[in-house]
Amino acid sequence: MADAPAGPAIALLLPERRRFAGQAPSPAVARLLGRADALPPAQAGERAQLQRWFELFPRGWPVAAITRQHDAGDAGLHAWLRADPAYVRPDMTGARVLAIGELGLSPAEAEALVQPLRPLFGDAGFPISAPVPSRWYLALPVDARLPDFAPPEAVLGDDLFLHLPDGPEGRRWRALLNEAQVLLHNHPVNQTRVAAGKPPVNSLCFWGAGRLPDHVRARLRTVATDEPTLAALARLAQANPGTGEGRLLDLRHLREWSAVEPRLVEALAQAGEAGLVLDFADGTGWWLRAGQRWRFWRRPLAALA
Repeated sequence: MADAPAGPAIALLLPERRRFAGQAPSPAVARLLGRADALPPAQAGERAQLQRWFELFPRGWPVAAITRQHDAGDAGLHAWLRADPAYVRPDMTGARVLAIGELGLSPAEAEALVQPLRPLFGDAGFPISAPVPSRWYLALPVDARLPDFAPPEAVLGDDLFLHLPDGPEGRRWRALLNEAQVLLHNHPVNQTRVAAGKPPVNSLCFWGAGRLPDHVRARLRTVATDEPTLAALARLAQANPGTGEGRLLDLRHLREWSAVEPRLVEALAQAGEAGLVLDFADGTGWWLRAGQRWRFWRRPLAALA
C-alpha cells in the first residue's frame, strides 16, 4: 500500500472495517493500534488491495486468465473471460443479483448446465467450460474487443440491469446474456434445485477479461489463503525468483473482530523488527512494530471505524 514498509515480516489482509462495526478491540489490542503507525490512505476495493502485494507485467488485472491457469493450467492458449454462474431474482424495479459463483453446484450439475450453452457461445467464437463448478470461463481470441464488465463485488446485491455493458460491443454481450438466461431458466437441473430449496443458476456474470500476465511478482514470499484469486496469484509468483521474504495471511473471510485478534497478536510476536502490517480492504492500514510499546503518550484506539 502507499508508503507501506518495503517488506514487513507479516501482513494481514482484512475486510473493510465496517464489517467490524460495533465490535470494539480489546484493551490490549486497542493500545497496540493506538501506538502503531497509521499508513497513508490507499485505494479501496479487492483489486486495489491485492495489487498492493502483487505486481503484474504487463500491468492490468486479468483475473479470468489468472484463475484459469490455477484451475486448468491452459491459460496461455487464449485470452479469457469469467462467465460465472449467478442467481438473479426479479423484483419490483429490476433483477437483484443474489449470488455469483458459489451456489453449491456439484461438478455434474455444472457440466449439465454448461452443456446447452456450448452451442450459443461456441457459435459466437467464445467456447465455454467449467473446470470448477463455481468458476466458468469463455475462451476468447487474443484480439477480441470487449466492453467494460463490472466486477462481482459491484454487481452482487444490486440490480443486474445497472451493470450491463453498453455501447456497440455491449449490445452483443447483452444479447448473449439474454439467450443464456433463457436456456438456463428452462434447464431441468434448475427445476430440480428449486424443488429442493436450492437457488437456481439463471444468469451469468461476465468479468475479469484478459491474457495471462508474463510475470507476477509478490512482495512477500509465502501466502496463506483459501480464496481462489489470491491462491492463483501466489502460485504464479512462486515461479519468479524476485519474490520477497515474509508472509501474507488472508483473513478477509472473518466476520468477528474477536477472531482476528488472536491471529494479530500471534503474528506480531513472530514479526520481529520488520513488523506487522494490517491492510484493510477499505484502504486503511497500520504498521505495528515491537518498539512502539514505549509510546505511552498515545491513546488506545477507541474503535476500528
